[in-house]
Amino acid sequence: MTDPTEPASHAMLEDVRSRAETAERALADLQADTETRLVRAELKVEAIRAGIVDLDGLKLLDLSTVKLNAHGEVDGAAALLATLKRNKPWLFAGHSSSSIAAPPPVAPASTKKATEMSDAEYRAARAALLKRR
Repeated sequence: MTDPTEPASHAMLEDVRSRAETAERALADLQADTETRLVRAELKVEAIRAGIVDLDGLKLLDLSTVKLNAHGEVDGAAALLATLKRNKPWLFAGHSSSSIAAPPPVAPASTKKATEMSDAEYRAARAALLKRR
């Protein structure tokens, strides 16, 4: 004798399988997207260290062969950017350790001595000094 609930349980099983496959595909897509974003972020850091002028230059790289290692770092990122720097040197400026900002030039504070001032400059400076007191 056949079980009357068998078609219903078979339909439920197929529904669960379908949802599991959909969830697995979504998870695989999410993992691939996350890995791509992580690769781009690692390459940006490495590019800034290499002295890239414009991060849009990273769009010229072929990222299809780039993979992350067990530590979440891009294998061969420095070599990849060295190749880009050799092939497209105008994308890079001088070497930077980690910051894109250049330190301000060192210039000692220049104060004019009284002997170097004209009579009018001396009077104005003396008046400003006396005004502060």
